[in-house]
Amino acid sequence: MARVNNLGTLLRSLEDRTSGDKVSVEAMLNAVGRRSYGPILLLLGFIALSPLTIIPGANWLVALIILLMAGQILFGKKYPWLPSRVLNFEFPRSALIQGIEIADPYVCQIDRFLRPRFAILTEPPFVQLVALVCIGAALVTFPLGLIPFGPVLPSLTVLLFGLALTARDGVILMLAGAALCGSLWMMIHLWARLFG
Repeated sequence: MARVNNLGTLLRSLEDRTSGDKVSVEAMLNAVGRRSYGPILLLLGFIALSPLTIIPGANWLVALIILLMAGQILFGKKYPWLPSRVLNFEFPRSALIQGIEIADPYVCQIDRFLRPRFAILTEPPFVQLVALVCIGAALVTFPLGLIPFGPVLPSLTVLLFGLALTARDGVILMLAGAALCGSLWMMIHLWARLFG
Protein backbone atom coordinates (compact mmCIF):
# COMPACT_ATOMS: atom_id res chain seq x y z
CA MET A 1 0.00 0.00 0.00
CA ALA A 2 1.41 3.39 -1.04
CA ARG A 3 1.81 5.79 1.87
CA VAL A 4 -0.57 8.75 2.05
CA ASN A 5 1.70 11.81 2.08
CA ASN A 6 -0.51 14.57 0.63
CA LEU A 7 -4.09 15.34 -0.39
CA GLY A 8 -3.70 13.74 -3.83
CA THR A 9 -2.61 10.35 -2.46
CA LEU A 10 -5.45 10.52 0.10
CA LEU A 11 -8.07 11.00 -2.62
CA ARG A 12 -6.57 8.28 -4.86
CA SER A 13 -6.51 5.86 -1.92
CA LEU A 14 -10.17 6.55 -1.10
CA GLU A 15 -11.20 6.10 -4.73
CA ASP A 16 -9.15 2.97 -5.45
CA ARG A 17 -9.47 1.13 -2.13
CA THR A 18 -13.19 1.45 -1.42
CA SER A 19 -16.07 -0.20 -3.28
CA GLY A 20 -19.82 -0.87 -3.11
CA ASP A 21 -22.81 1.45 -2.73
CA LYS A 22 -21.89 2.36 0.83
CA VAL A 23 -18.55 2.92 2.48
CA SER A 24 -17.93 2.56 6.21
CA VAL A 25 -15.69 4.69 8.42
CA GLU A 26 -13.56 1.56 8.88
CA ALA A 27 -13.15 1.07 5.12
CA MET A 28 -12.06 4.68 4.67
CA LEU A 29 -9.57 4.43 7.54
CA ASN A 30 -8.18 1.20 6.09
CA ALA A 31 -7.85 2.92 2.69
CA VAL A 32 -5.66 5.72 4.06
CA GLY A 33 -3.81 3.78 6.76
CA ARG A 34 -5.05 3.32 10.31
CA ARG A 35 -1.70 3.48 12.08
CA SER A 36 -0.91 7.16 11.51
CA TYR A 37 -2.76 10.15 12.92
CA GLY A 38 -1.85 12.60 10.12
CA PRO A 39 -3.70 10.83 7.28
CA ILE A 40 -6.66 10.13 9.60
CA LEU A 41 -7.04 13.81 10.55
CA LEU A 42 -6.62 14.70 6.87
CA LEU A 43 -9.38 12.22 6.01
CA LEU A 44 -11.70 13.59 8.72
CA GLY A 45 -11.17 17.16 7.55
CA PHE A 46 -11.91 16.11 3.98
CA ILE A 47 -15.09 14.26 5.03
CA ALA A 48 -16.27 17.29 7.03
CA LEU A 49 -15.88 19.52 3.94
CA SER A 50 -17.34 17.03 1.44
CA PRO A 51 -20.91 16.15 0.37
CA LEU A 52 -20.73 13.22 2.84
CA THR A 53 -21.97 15.63 5.51
CA ILE A 54 -25.36 15.99 3.82
CA ILE A 55 -26.38 13.13 6.12
CA PRO A 56 -28.07 14.72 9.17
CA GLY A 57 -25.74 14.67 12.15
CA ALA A 58 -22.69 13.65 10.07
CA ASN A 59 -20.81 16.85 10.98
CA TRP A 60 -21.27 16.07 14.66
CA LEU A 61 -20.20 12.44 14.15
CA VAL A 62 -17.02 13.59 12.40
CA ALA A 63 -16.41 16.14 15.18
CA LEU A 64 -16.78 13.35 17.75
CA ILE A 65 -14.24 11.18 15.88
CA ILE A 66 -11.86 14.15 15.72
CA LEU A 67 -12.22 14.57 19.50
CA LEU A 68 -11.38 10.88 20.02
CA MET A 69 -8.37 11.02 17.69
CA ALA A 70 -7.00 14.29 19.04
CA GLY A 71 -7.46 13.08 22.62
CA GLN A 72 -5.36 10.02 21.85
CA ILE A 73 -2.62 12.19 20.32
CA LEU A 74 -2.74 14.44 23.39
CA PHE A 75 -2.20 11.51 25.74
CA GLY A 76 0.54 9.97 23.60
CA LYS A 77 -1.29 6.87 22.38
CA LYS A 78 0.91 5.39 19.67
CA TYR A 79 -1.82 4.01 17.40
CA PRO A 80 -5.35 5.35 16.85
CA TRP A 81 -8.41 3.48 18.20
CA LEU A 82 -12.12 3.92 17.54
CA PRO A 83 -15.13 2.00 18.94
CA SER A 84 -16.72 -0.53 16.58
CA ARG A 85 -20.01 1.38 16.52
CA VAL A 86 -18.23 4.37 14.96
CA LEU A 87 -16.18 2.17 12.60
CA ASN A 88 -19.38 0.56 11.28
CA PHE A 89 -21.09 3.88 10.42
CA GLU A 90 -21.68 4.05 6.64
CA PHE A 91 -21.81 6.87 4.10
CA PRO A 92 -23.06 6.66 0.48
CA ARG A 93 -19.97 6.00 -1.66
CA SER A 94 -21.48 8.19 -4.41
CA ALA A 95 -21.15 11.22 -2.10
CA LEU A 96 -17.52 10.27 -1.41
CA ILE A 97 -16.77 10.08 -5.16
CA GLN A 98 -18.57 13.38 -5.70
CA GLY A 99 -16.38 15.00 -3.04
CA ILE A 100 -13.25 13.59 -4.70
CA GLU A 101 -14.35 14.95 -8.08
CA ILE A 102 -15.04 18.41 -6.60
CA ALA A 103 -11.66 18.50 -4.84
CA ASP A 104 -9.63 17.03 -7.70
CA PRO A 105 -9.02 20.24 -9.73
CA TYR A 106 -7.52 21.95 -6.66
CA VAL A 107 -5.44 19.09 -5.31
CA CYS A 108 -2.36 19.59 -7.51
CA GLN A 109 -2.16 23.28 -6.61
CA ILE A 110 -2.41 22.49 -2.89
CA ASP A 111 0.09 19.60 -2.98
CA ARG A 112 2.55 21.72 -4.98
CA PHE A 113 3.13 23.93 -1.92
CA LEU A 114 3.71 21.04 0.49
CA ARG A 115 7.23 20.16 1.60
CA PRO A 116 8.94 19.32 4.88
CA ARG A 117 9.44 22.72 6.57
CA PHE A 118 9.82 23.46 10.27
CA ALA A 119 9.18 19.72 10.71
CA ILE A 120 9.95 20.01 14.43
CA LEU A 121 6.49 21.60 14.79
CA THR A 122 4.94 18.27 13.73
CA GLU A 123 6.69 16.30 16.50
CA PRO A 124 6.24 16.11 20.30
CA PRO A 125 5.72 18.28 22.27
CA PHE A 126 4.31 20.52 19.51
CA VAL A 127 2.06 17.76 18.16
CA GLN A 128 0.26 17.79 21.53
CA LEU A 129 -0.52 21.47 20.91
CA VAL A 130 -1.88 20.44 17.49
CA ALA A 131 -4.10 17.92 19.29
CA LEU A 132 -5.41 20.63 21.62
CA VAL A 133 -6.22 22.86 18.66
CA CYS A 134 -8.02 19.98 16.90
CA ILE A 135 -10.03 19.40 20.08
CA GLY A 136 -10.92 23.11 20.01
CA ALA A 137 -11.93 22.90 16.34
CA ALA A 138 -14.11 19.85 17.03
CA LEU A 139 -15.82 21.52 20.00
CA VAL A 140 -16.49 24.66 17.95
CA THR A 141 -18.11 22.47 15.27
CA PHE A 142 -20.97 21.44 17.55
CA PRO A 143 -22.58 24.91 17.90
CA LEU A 144 -21.55 26.00 14.38
CA GLY A 145 -23.23 22.86 13.01
CA LEU A 146 -26.56 24.58 13.72
CA ILE A 147 -26.01 27.16 10.97
CA PRO A 148 -25.46 26.56 7.22
CA PHE A 149 -21.75 26.30 6.34
CA GLY A 150 -20.89 26.98 9.98
CA PRO A 151 -18.52 24.00 10.31
CA VAL A 152 -16.46 24.96 7.23
CA LEU A 153 -13.65 26.81 9.05
CA PRO A 154 -13.17 24.28 11.89
CA SER A 155 -13.27 21.48 9.30
CA LEU A 156 -10.66 23.31 7.22
CA THR A 157 -8.56 23.66 10.38
CA VAL A 158 -8.56 19.89 10.92
CA LEU A 159 -7.84 19.21 7.23
CA LEU A 160 -4.86 21.59 7.32
CA PHE A 161 -3.53 20.05 10.53
CA GLY A 162 -3.86 16.58 9.02
CA LEU A 163 -2.11 17.80 5.88
CA ALA A 164 0.67 19.39 7.94
CA LEU A 165 1.28 16.24 10.01
CA THR A 166 1.14 14.02 6.91
CA ALA A 167 3.57 16.17 4.91
CA ARG A 168 5.59 17.29 7.98
CA ASP A 169 5.03 20.90 6.97
CA GLY A 170 5.12 23.40 9.84
CA VAL A 171 4.03 26.29 7.61
CA ILE A 172 0.70 24.56 6.99
CA LEU A 173 0.35 24.19 10.78
CA MET A 174 0.52 27.96 11.09
CA LEU A 175 -2.20 28.37 8.43
CA ALA A 176 -4.36 25.89 10.33
CA GLY A 177 -3.96 28.01 13.46
CA ALA A 178 -5.23 31.03 11.51
CA ALA A 179 -8.25 29.01 10.33
CA LEU A 180 -9.06 28.10 13.94
CA CYS A 181 -8.91 31.78 14.94
CA GLY A 182 -11.49 32.44 12.21
CA SER A 183 -13.67 29.62 13.59
CA LEU A 184 -13.54 31.07 17.10
CA TRP A 185 -14.45 34.52 15.77
CA MET A 186 -17.45 32.99 13.96
CA MET A 187 -18.60 31.22 17.12
CA ILE A 188 -18.29 34.38 19.24
CA HIS A 189 -20.16 36.36 16.57
CA LEU A 190 -22.92 33.69 16.46
CA TRP A 191 -23.15 33.67 20.27
CA ALA A 192 -23.44 37.47 20.34
CA ARG A 193 -26.23 37.43 17.75
CA LEU A 194 -28.18 34.70 19.53
CA PHE A 195 -27.77 35.90 23.09
CA GLY A 196 -26.56 39.48 22.83
